[in-house]
Amino acid sequence: MSETKLFRMEEVKQKVKETKSTWVVIHNAVYDLTEFLNEHPGGEEVLLEQSGKDATESFEDVGHSSDARDMMKKYKIGELVEEDRVNTEKKTQSWDSKAGSSSNDNNWNAWLIPVVLALAAVVVVKFLFTQ
Repeated sequence: MSETKLFRMEEVKQKVKETKSTWVVIHNAVYDLTEFLNEHPGGEEVLLEQSGKDATESFEDVGHSSDARDMMKKYKIGELVEEDRVNTEKKTQSWDSKAGSSSNDNNWNAWLIPVVLALAAVVVVKFLFTQ
């Protein structure tokens, strides 16, 4: 088994400046997303904006699917050294606790509430205008 390569945050920033590579840190792991720029569904601008930075918060705010999280594995090139790590355990638990649910369950929940609210609004509007 190969040993995980360790990086300092300053090394990540320097690599981006020197080579125009797209390296980001998410949950203390370092990813080289240079080859993924054209494939990213949200567009390359989003990744370029986070290049050389800790993108954990931005990554979590978007609510990436379990498929996206699995896809990340092939772009991981290492981890941050202990001194540069940020405690992201609390945020990690929010999506790890759902690890047992499938991607379809997440999609179901994502649209169910808006649909129910829309139907309720239609019923209320019809009721008000028919009187």
